[in-house]
Amino acid sequence: MHELLRDDPVIASVKDEAGLRAVLRSDRSVVFLLFGTILTLPRLVEELKQAGKTVLVNVDMVDGLVGKEIAVRFLRENTRADGLLSSKAVVVKAARNHGVHAVHRFFLVDSFSYHNLAKQIELSKPDFVEILPGCVPRVISWLRADIDVPIIAGGLVCDKEDVVAALGAGAAAIASSNTDVWAM
Repeated sequence: MHELLRDDPVIASVKDEAGLRAVLRSDRSVVFLLFGTILTLPRLVEELKQAGKTVLVNVDMVDGLVGKEIAVRFLRENTRADGLLSSKAVVVKAARNHGVHAVHRFFLVDSFSYHNLAKQIELSKPDFVEILPGCVPRVISWLRADIDVPIIAGGLVCDKEDVVAALGAGAAAIASSNTDVWAM
């Protein structure tokens, strides 16, 4: 996945059926799937895989999944997902233990959440961290100095300037549900 993002650092975050249809028509190679239920998830992942996409599922946002190791097992046994996203360290750690690509999502809302991040990363050992909101290049540059895990800037990345700023600050990639950003 590191190589894919090096070549194409824009990740399509898909939050509904309309976004799914748009990403299937797009050139985006990596998709963060942010919706679904345990009943629809296998079909959604399969549609994306049939289109040649690398798919990571946000298990925190799939109705019927819980923030436990069983969510990782469900993905492995019932879908062809390439990995997962979660804000829960225990789920990210379980994914890594099962050989599944894992992105640990962090919502940085204050200095407490910022200073807690390194401890959570040490616990979860993710492949990537996603920082939300991703439109704060100053914070991304601080994190690059503090952690050695590649950073994905996500949330509120709205235009080319946000993409350039996040990548310039040291993000390995950006994730956006804005189809205009996908077209860059």
